[in-house]
Amino acid sequence: MPQSLPTAEFLELARTRPVIDVRSPAEFAHAHVPGAVSIPLFDNEERARVGTTYKQIGRDEAVLQGLDVVGPKLAGFVRQVRELAAYGDDMLVHCWRGGMRSGSFAWLLETSGFRVATLQGGYKAYRQEVLQAFEQPQNIVILGGKTGSAKTDVLAQLQQRGEQVIDLEALANHKGSSYGRIGQLPQPTSEQFENLLYQQWTQLDPTRRVWIEDESRSVGVCFVPPGLWQQMRTAPVVFLDVDLEQRVDYLVDTYGQFPHEELLEATDRLKKRLGNDRHQLAMQAIERRDYAEVTRITLQYYDKAYLFGLAQRDSVQVHKIEVPGIDPAQNAETLIKWAESKFNE
Repeated sequence: MPQSLPTAEFLELARTRPVIDVRSPAEFAHAHVPGAVSIPLFDNEERARVGTTYKQIGRDEAVLQGLDVVGPKLAGFVRQVRELAAYGDDMLVHCWRGGMRSGSFAWLLETSGFRVATLQGGYKAYRQEVLQAFEQPQNIVILGGKTGSAKTDVLAQLQQRGEQVIDLEALANHKGSSYGRIGQLPQPTSEQFENLLYQQWTQLDPTRRVWIEDESRSVGVCFVPPGLWQQMRTAPVVFLDVDLEQRVDYLVDTYGQFPHEELLEATDRLKKRLGNDRHQLAMQAIERRDYAEVTRITLQYYDKAYLFGLAQRDSVQVHKIEVPGIDPAQNAETLIKWAESKFNE
């Protein structure tokens, strides 16, 4: 009989064992346990048919229909799992609720000589654990600064120096502005973003600080989970104050390499935020490929919006640090020295 494990124990074993997700391809594509392998018991259409039979006729008929569908696939399932056996014969399996799909698949694998454990409550229980985890307090420090202050680069330098870092933009495949999806991979669903974030969140040492970039509630289509968002809004903010023209140069270097049409579309999406006059000026500038001027115009909006959000915080928690320029390595060192003096007082 396959062993059924609670979420925490299942995920601990998942560090070293393959996780097989037997839900439908659509369920897996929407969101899944990071690193899991999709071996669906039913394809999307088959799952819909069996589900309809369950609702309209009953469980017994749905089980028979499911067996008719799955029967011819059994040998193929075992072959697929054997391809994972380079990692050993210990396998982890889950479905949506930890019911028949994972139980049946686990039985098949045990019959074929594998050692298998399933997830109690399935993916649904995992998701409950994910959302609850963000209620656990962490020692967060927010890295603030106006658009173009190279905060992402500073985060990378902090991480290289042994600091704990969570890069929300990297997890979301989006840099947060109208231009933020240019040059990025497709964004995950908001649910998958939470799953990826949870994977990093549970690795943090709560006795040490963790740096997170100042973000809005959404990063593209991905939303910061409520528990983390509340912690971010009350955490201390270190505001890197960088000169406008240096930020303009940095942004032009960063985005000027991308296709002109994508920059044009991103600028046009800002029409309501810029207002008609500034939008027209920005569009004229980008048409003549004057990316520096476009940046100056759009930063009028982004700087105002950022400072407005910063003003909503407790002023005692906002710490402004003037830096001589955009030097991520030097600025990371400055932040570490500031944090050590501030929190070791």
